[in-house]
Amino acid sequence: MQWVVTLAVVVVGALTIRPMGFSGRGSAVAVLFVINAVALLARRLPEHKVSPRLAVVWLTLGIVAAAALIGVSSSGTGYLFAFFLAGHIGYRLETRPALVLAGICSLLCAAVLWFRLGPGHEQLPWTFGLTTGTPVLIGIVNRTQRRAVRAAIEAAESAERAARAEARTAVLTERGRIARDVHDVLAHSLAGINMQLELADALIDTGDLEKVKAAHDRAHSLVKESLKQAQWTVHALREDALPLLESLTAMLESSGHRGVLTVNGTVREEPPQVTQNLLRIAQEALTNAGRHAPGGAVAAELAFAAASTTLRIRNSPATRAVTAGVGSGMGLIGMRERVALLGGTVSAGPVTEGPHQGGWQVEAEIPR
Repeated sequence: MQWVVTLAVVVVGALTIRPMGFSGRGSAVAVLFVINAVALLARRLPEHKVSPRLAVVWLTLGIVAAAALIGVSSSGTGYLFAFFLAGHIGYRLETRPALVLAGICSLLCAAVLWFRLGPGHEQLPWTFGLTTGTPVLIGIVNRTQRRAVRAAIEAAESAERAARAEARTAVLTERGRIARDVHDVLAHSLAGINMQLELADALIDTGDLEKVKAAHDRAHSLVKESLKQAQWTVHALREDALPLLESLTAMLESSGHRGVLTVNGTVREEPPQVTQNLLRIAQEALTNAGRHAPGGAVAAELAFAAASTTLRIRNSPATRAVTAGVGSGMGLIGMRERVALLGGTVSAGPVTEGPHQGGWQVEAEIPR
C-alpha cells in the first residue's frame, strides 16, 4: 500500500506541477521534481541497508528540495512531497532528530511562502507551510507500533525456543530415567543369573549334584525375580502408583531376606516418583550386597518423618568367597541422579559400628 501511495504522489506531481520543461524555470522545476521523486521513492529502501547518518543526509536534502519546489513551481501538488517526506522522517529516524528535521521542514516551507521566493507563493498561504512537518507525528506512531510488533514477535520466538529447549531437556531426562530402569532390571538380574549359571557349570565337574541343583534353583529364582522387576519397571514407566512398604517387603523376600525390614514412624503412601526411586535404590543396594558380600546379613530400615522419608540398607561382611567381577559403574551414579531429581541426598560407605561393622550402608533421604 505504501508503495502504491508513493507512486501515486509521483505520478500526480508529474501531471500537475507546472511549469515543467527543458528550459528556463521549467527545467529548474523538472530537476527539483526528479530530486523529490527520488527522495520519496528511496523511503522503500530497507532500514538495514541505510545507515542512520545517511538517512539524515538524504531526508534533509529531500525536504530542502521539497521547499524549493513549492517556491519555484506556480501550480500543482509539489507540497505533497514535503508532507510525505516529513511522515517518513518520523518513521525512519529516532524521535528527537525526527522532530528537529520536521521542524526545519515546516520552517523552510513557511519561509519560502512568507518571503515570496518564487511564483508558487501566490497559490498557498505561509501558514500552510508550517503544517508540512506535522505528519512526522504519524511516522513516529507508526515506528512505535512497528517496534512493538517486532518486540512481540521476538518475544514469541524466544518463548518458542525456550519451549523447544525445555522439551529437549524433558526428553533427555526421560531417556536418563529409562536408561537407569533398564540398567536396574537387565544389568543386575542378568549378572546374578549369569553368576549362578557359571557356578553350576563349575560344580558339574565336581559331580556334586546337590550344589548344582541349588545353583540351578537359585538361577531359576533370579529369573522369577527379574520378571517381577520387569513388571515394576513397566509400572514405573507408566507412573502407576506402587505401595512402597509392600513392594519393598516383597523385594527383600525375593532376594532371600525375610523379616529384615524395620519401619519407623507412621506409614504413608508416597508419590509414585518417590516410591519408584526408593525401590530402585533398594534394588541397587541389595544387588551390590549379593555381589560383593555374599552370605552377609542384610538389614533394611524405612523411616517416615514429618519432613522426609529415609531408606537405609546395610549388609554385613561376606561370609563366602566373592566371585570376581566388574560392575557397570552406573549403580551409584544412578542412585545420585534419582535422588537429585527429588531434591534429596544419598550416601554410601562402610559401616563402622554395630552388628554390621565392616559391611556397607546405603542411605537415601527424600524430602516431602
